[in-house]
Amino acid sequence: MKNLKIFLLLFLPALFYTQKIRVFILAGQSNMNGFGYNKDLPNDLKTFKGVYIFQGNSVPDGDLNGGIGKWDILKPGNGTGFKTDGKTNQLSDRFGPELSFAKRLKELFPNDKIALIKYAREGSSISVQAAGSFGSWDPEFEDKRAINQLLHFKKTIRNALKEKDIDGNGKADELIMSGILWMQGEGDASYSEEIANMYYSNLTSLMQKMRAALLTDDLPVVIGKISDSGKNEKGKVWPTGELVQYAQEKFVNDDKNAAIVRSTAKYNYGNDPWHYDSAGYIDLGKNFADEVFRLIIK
Repeated sequence: MKNLKIFLLLFLPALFYTQKIRVFILAGQSNMNGFGYNKDLPNDLKTFKGVYIFQGNSVPDGDLNGGIGKWDILKPGNGTGFKTDGKTNQLSDRFGPELSFAKRLKELFPNDKIALIKYAREGSSISVQAAGSFGSWDPEFEDKRAINQLLHFKKTIRNALKEKDIDGNGKADELIMSGILWMQGEGDASYSEEIANMYYSNLTSLMQKMRAALLTDDLPVVIGKISDSGKNEKGKVWPTGELVQYAQEKFVNDDKNAAIVRSTAKYNYGNDPWHYDSAGYIDLGKNFADEVFRLIIK
């Protein structure tokens, strides 16, 4: 009997032990997806311990395969070109802000494990009127047609949260929803003033829907402010970029649990006029981490 009591005291609590993991959401369009080159990464951004990522399969509106994926240890390769069939992740030679974001978070939360859930669709807009062939995050669009980017995002969340033991150590995880990172707006800045002028209301509604999907109405949101490379014949890539920038600033000013990263204005661009160079994505991730940390501890 004495030995049984000792066993119960020592081992029974472990059966019910839950492990806390901070969860951060990364979403948006191509500059969230990431066009940095893995070959440019410093050594301290090549391997991670205690950081996990679930990246949902990115597909056009109407495709039934959006949002499938599987948990994996974070490593370079979750940028453009990443693919998954839900059973195997195929890493690419590119990265986005997730690497430096995770590194900085581990410095800010040294005792916590970190989980990232990422879904980004290159070229996508919030407004359905600006979707083209890329896709729309329109928060009301789901009431008009069967599937859009918001629904792919929600499916990504559901699939990611089905796993109760993310790190595979045999212990149930207690997931702490800790923030949303949103890097998008270029798609909505590519068309008319009418579309750009809707960005504030569209962004506000979309963040409300995302927070609701994560069951946290006051979840911190950090916006990456869009910038313009000026690298085209007109010297201005996004025709209504200033209107979208204004809407992003207004959203952050009006939402007490939101912040914005403005360092994008200083970034250099890579081999095209739309996407940052490798150094830009590294800086973006670090600044995302600093801003979301400030919102969490305030």
